[in-house]
Amino acid sequence: MSAIASASGASMSYAPPRQFIDGQWREGGGEELIGIVDPASETEIGSFVAASPADINTALQAAARAFQVWRKAPAWERGKRLRKIAELLLERRAAIAATLTAEQGKPFKESLSEVDTAAATFEWFAEEGRRAYGRIIPPRACDVVHEVIKQPIGVIAAFTPWNFPLLTPARKIAAALAAGCTCIIKPAEETPASCAALMQICADAQLPGGVVNMLLGSPEAISTALVAAPSVAKISFTGSAAVGRILMRRAAEYLKPTTMELGGHAPVLVFDDADVEAAAFMGVASKFRNAGQLCISPTRFFVHESVFEKFAELFVAHAARLRLGPGHLPETDMGPLANARRRSSVAAMIKEARDRGAECVVTPRGLPARGYFHAPAVLIDPPASSQCMTVEPFGPIAVLCRFTDEEEAVRRANELRFGLAAYVHTRSLTRAHRMLREIEAGMVAINHYQASLPEGPFGGVKDSGHGAECGMEGLDEFLVAKLGNIYLARSH
Repeated sequence: MSAIASASGASMSYAPPRQFIDGQWREGGGEELIGIVDPASETEIGSFVAASPADINTALQAAARAFQVWRKAPAWERGKRLRKIAELLLERRAAIAATLTAEQGKPFKESLSEVDTAAATFEWFAEEGRRAYGRIIPPRACDVVHEVIKQPIGVIAAFTPWNFPLLTPARKIAAALAAGCTCIIKPAEETPASCAALMQICADAQLPGGVVNMLLGSPEAISTALVAAPSVAKISFTGSAAVGRILMRRAAEYLKPTTMELGGHAPVLVFDDADVEAAAFMGVASKFRNAGQLCISPTRFFVHESVFEKFAELFVAHAARLRLGPGHLPETDMGPLANARRRSSVAAMIKEARDRGAECVVTPRGLPARGYFHAPAVLIDPPASSQCMTVEPFGPIAVLCRFTDEEEAVRRANELRFGLAAYVHTRSLTRAHRMLREIEAGMVAINHYQASLPEGPFGGVKDSGHGAECGMEGLDEFLVAKLGNIYLARSH
């Protein structure tokens, strides 16, 4: 156990997590010891022992056994437990946020926001689970009843990344539990303690043992075992398209449905009638949130040529004011990247764009000597085939390009295989509705950068995945529709 500083300056203990199986904490039985590194200092702050095959089997048995109980619990009772989880998240928000910042690196204020959104997600599904409505179908005969009921699909295997280590598990767990499913979650090995804090809250909310389980360790070993397990009914994954394809191929072998929330490369269209100052200010805040490490991060800024120079000047000026530092410091605007690999990848992408003629404005302001930090970078008019235009940066890189008319803007927004989020700035309501229909993305935000919320569907199209999290659509992902044909036998 190691001490770290919180945003208030007080020290807190970082407790290395263990496996959470059948309502109990236990040491992993595997052979691998996995370290957890603070990305702001590059120092190890904890470690855990990976799950063994026996641990995985125990979790599978617990989830399958608990499903037979949880699926029969009234939706009102399930909602009561989810509301309690939301309450406990808010009660413990400061401690959980400090843990999140310690292992992930994002500024403490962003971590607090993540905890709040996770709580709001549980609150939403606490109510939405009571609305898993079926329907009555008008019959073809007077002595027949046709009805459709919604039932939980079964045990869910969920896999989540390191960039939002509390919110992403919350989305999957809240929806699955509201539907009456049980869940085995495998969080990223870089950021396990945030999810572990959620497991403890689930236990304190008196969820029955086995309803939620957490396995830590090798992604390959755990995913292979869970996908193949007969008791697992569905796979839910958030991560890269490359890994998503691997999991989908494995799931297809066993004819198991999947929900895939994969990568993005979000376009931003700034038209000549936009509020340019607001677009630039909000664009910087959203682009460099979590150091650009989020799948809905606005990255490809397509700006009308008549306002391009003004937008670029404002954007660079706002980016230059960002203060880099450890996430626990109150003055920090942008923390480090998650690991050395991300920092190297960002640097290589910038170099490739510069070598191919792009203008690069890097805006370091007191870059810390230690940690996986990289200064915010703004690339001006790189070639369309350069990596920064075709590969998701997942880092603090913003690309600014000119366009001449609406047709070109839409074409460039849609030219990639990604289709998660998109953003549009215009004062024309007619154009706003037109862009909403023409841009190929699962979420489109107009004149702001709020692309997701608990009550709306979160998901993409094309290589950005399929299915949805949150909203009524997120609940449906864990339900199956069953048709009942009832013959009303006449008494004699």
